[in-house]
Amino acid sequence: MTSCLKASQLLTKTSVTESFANIIHGLKVGHLTDRVIQRSKRMILDTLGVGFLGTSTEVFHKVSQYSKIYNSNTSSTVWGQQDFKLPPSYAAFVNGVAIHSMDFDDTWHPATHPSGAILPALTALSEALPQSAKFSGLDLLLAFNVGIEVQGRLMHFSKEASDIPKRFHPPSVVGTLGSAAAASKLLGLSLAECQQALAIAASFSGAPMANAATQTKPLHIGNAARHGTEAAFLAMLGLQGNKRILDLATGFGAFYTNYSPKVLPSLDSHSWLLDEQDVAFKRFPAHLATHWVAEAAASVRQHLVLSDGTLLPADHIGKIVLRVPEVQYVNRPFPDSEHEARHSFQYVACTVLLDGDITVQSFHKDQVSRPQVTELLKKVKLEHPSDNLPNFDTLYCDVSVTLKNGATFTEHCSTFYGHWRNPLNQEDLKKKFRANATRVLPPNKLESLIKTVEKLEDLEDCSALTTLLNGSEEISISSSV
Repeated sequence: MTSCLKASQLLTKTSVTESFANIIHGLKVGHLTDRVIQRSKRMILDTLGVGFLGTSTEVFHKVSQYSKIYNSNTSSTVWGQQDFKLPPSYAAFVNGVAIHSMDFDDTWHPATHPSGAILPALTALSEALPQSAKFSGLDLLLAFNVGIEVQGRLMHFSKEASDIPKRFHPPSVVGTLGSAAAASKLLGLSLAECQQALAIAASFSGAPMANAATQTKPLHIGNAARHGTEAAFLAMLGLQGNKRILDLATGFGAFYTNYSPKVLPSLDSHSWLLDEQDVAFKRFPAHLATHWVAEAAASVRQHLVLSDGTLLPADHIGKIVLRVPEVQYVNRPFPDSEHEARHSFQYVACTVLLDGDITVQSFHKDQVSRPQVTELLKKVKLEHPSDNLPNFDTLYCDVSVTLKNGATFTEHCSTFYGHWRNPLNQEDLKKKFRANATRVLPPNKLESLIKTVEKLEDLEDCSALTTLLNGSEEISISSSV
């Protein structure tokens, strides 16, 4: 009798995968906290801005041309493109690619880009579904945060996930499941369907780090948005996968060498990871680790400015040492493309030393190939102190410049402006958004979009948001919130 009872208890025990489905299906608007709402609205505004900016890139144009072969009676907006719509999963794909096309999107800890896989799926779905299924701003915020939460919970199951990745790009894995979770929430999937959507999404996941610093890397975000959407649709149609996909070493554990999943707390005791851990917003479009380098290099540069305000000639510099974590794919001594330059400790340091700042324009090919930059790059050496681990929460950077006369100037950065410990203020976040979106939206539409996102929790109908995304005629915000 005792052995039968134990067997029965094992059979009824909630699996990790079931606990995730319970959270996805069971979380309600009332679970959202004020801090989570405010932080996620900042993430949404920033993600829209970098997505608009990304529509100017070569990789965006390539995936847009590819996606035009797909037609459907149901279509969703490609952000900033007034006359270009796609089936929702491909609109999510193209918009996701735009978001990551410059590596300008938000970054979390453990390491991933959380918003880019989620927001394109939700805007595409909210626009494409029948008008009878009207979604409010709170519906969007809830689904968005469900997708963010799923990513964070999955990453906390592995010590490996805490460090800057070496083998695969995390948004292509946790982002795909987060997108599936967010889409499942917005679509109102049943508990069982939410569980199946996670299983299906796991088989859509994965992308090798070898494609970092290439035009293919932005596809990782686009595919996560697209495949998560498709996983939710397939689950609605009854497609089945392994119901214990998150429990097994041969399931989601296949992506991590030290995967140790745990059943999530019940809804009654649920707390949001975003409540505890904010995200980082980038001030220039490059790998997050380079932002420590940029800030330290800017401080060193102040020592190189002469009394008349001019910069000490670069040929007076004998050696530049960067003390950074060992992150191989951001160690690019002589980058020869914009994508390699965005993943180069050396390039970011030299550009800041020469120009005093680093911007979107700093990664244009004519800037990357400047003779002055090439000459300075020859003087750069990387060092990897044993205590400087490849972890976005703990890493630091020292930049030392030694002149030919022997003088050495060293500056340290442990937390750059924009990191979650030193977040961008709201005005600077909006300034970044305006700079990015102004290439696509006229000023009145741009300001209306800012106001809409700032009041998103009061929005009765998300069509007020999606109408602004395509750059069409301005609508009255006051009538919609």
